[in-house]
Amino acid sequence: MSAATLLDRLDGVRPTGSGRWVARCPAHGDKSASMSVRELDDGTVLVHDFAGCSVRDILAAVGLEFADLFPNKVEQDHRRRGERRPFPATDVLRAIEREALIAATAASFLGNGGSLTDEDRERLLTAAARITAAVTETRHV
Repeated sequence: MSAATLLDRLDGVRPTGSGRWVARCPAHGDKSASMSVRELDDGTVLVHDFAGCSVRDILAAVGLEFADLFPNKVEQDHRRRGERRPFPATDVLRAIEREALIAATAASFLGNGGSLTDEDRERLLTAAARITAAVTETRHV
């Protein structure tokens, strides 16, 4: 699948750079663009909703599956394998900004004697995993 397949199913799409777009998230009542889409050189499509919707929920809302974000193995073998380019630091910081705020809010709440619901605990674990993944990726630069 190319990014165009996903973008055709979204509303409010506008380009933000080469191979990059923002759009309204189909998984929640988005009134303005909260979701970013990026197509990598190898055809992989990255999706991130800054409002917190999961990629799986976004894809389900437009009738796609997680596997659709990755190029077909046969197609990929025919493409020239380029050098892996890291994400620009500003993109990484934007991606983890919300996750860091969620973690900080939960830490403050817990530090003041509060307890988390199962849903809040799951979201905190998601934030921690995303922050950890971002740190791991930046170490490979």
